[in-house]
Amino acid sequence: MPTSITRRATATALGLTAALLLAACGNPTDGGARGEGGAEDSGTKMNLSPDQNRVTTAKVDSIAAGLPARVRERGTLEIAGSSRSEAPLTFHADDDKTVIGVEPDIAHLVADVLGLEPRFNVVSWENIFLGLDSAKFDVAISNITDTEERKEKYDFATYRKDNLAFAAKKGSGWKIAKPEDVAGRTVAVSSGTNQEKLLIQWSEEVRKAGLEPVDIKYYQNDSDTYLALLSGRIDLYLGPNPTAAHYAASTGKTEVVGTHSGAGATLQGLIGAATKKDSGLVEPLADALDEIIRNGTYAKVLKRWDLSDEAVTTSEINPPGLPKTTG
Repeated sequence: MPTSITRRATATALGLTAALLLAACGNPTDGGARGEGGAEDSGTKMNLSPDQNRVTTAKVDSIAAGLPARVRERGTLEIAGSSRSEAPLTFHADDDKTVIGVEPDIAHLVADVLGLEPRFNVVSWENIFLGLDSAKFDVAISNITDTEERKEKYDFATYRKDNLAFAAKKGSGWKIAKPEDVAGRTVAVSSGTNQEKLLIQWSEEVRKAGLEPVDIKYYQNDSDTYLALLSGRIDLYLGPNPTAAHYAASTGKTEVVGTHSGAGATLQGLIGAATKKDSGLVEPLADALDEIIRNGTYAKVLKRWDLSDEAVTTSEINPPGLPKTTG
């Protein structure tokens, strides 16, 4: 487990090399999670009941000792998560009340290592950041992309790869690997997200190359987006890979026809636990994440939600992220 001094030096060095953007990570599907009778691509069956039997782990006193006194003495970890239904990231169990998914499971593991009671607060996307700013929440674990612009206000301890996916109607036969592949197509994306930024960039590239630009469409929620995709009103939907893959597997009506790093072509995007800058929390959070990676509970959680391909081998503090726009 790296020391706090090593982490701080590494984070500082990495932070000087990058540039970045404020963007939501995505607006994943409202589709139901795969259950006992659902379609499968890995043999994993998801428990959708409120009785989650979550993977747990032991407290590590040496890591917990690094917590700010105010958090350690309070005994709770106030965690913010998105209120949007984003299976398999954060969504509701079949009782329509209990919050489940890979993000709550990782949050609970981190709290276990730190010896804190996890309190998962489900709020709207914008209120996640307002809550961090006001210290209402200690940390946000909600599929948040590490970006250079966000790091001006928040510290990140990374815990998963950030990959985006183009979803198409099943049997489309399309493969999306480069900007030319979306020239002239009608593509849906969520406003204010890093995938919107990628799509706008690609559209501009094909326009400059003399090709027809992308016809970008915006929808208020994923139910409407997928209805539009299945009815042929749009050709593609660009969103987070976990939810696109999950929707395809659980419904059998769509398919992922291309995946791309959320940080662009030259940098692997990363998802991180976000804390208010200089709050003193990012180092114990990163150490806790490294502990669950080391002891195998992290791998169990990702396998449980079919996200093993987005695993990381270590938690990085404030690594280079999605660059700021220069235009």
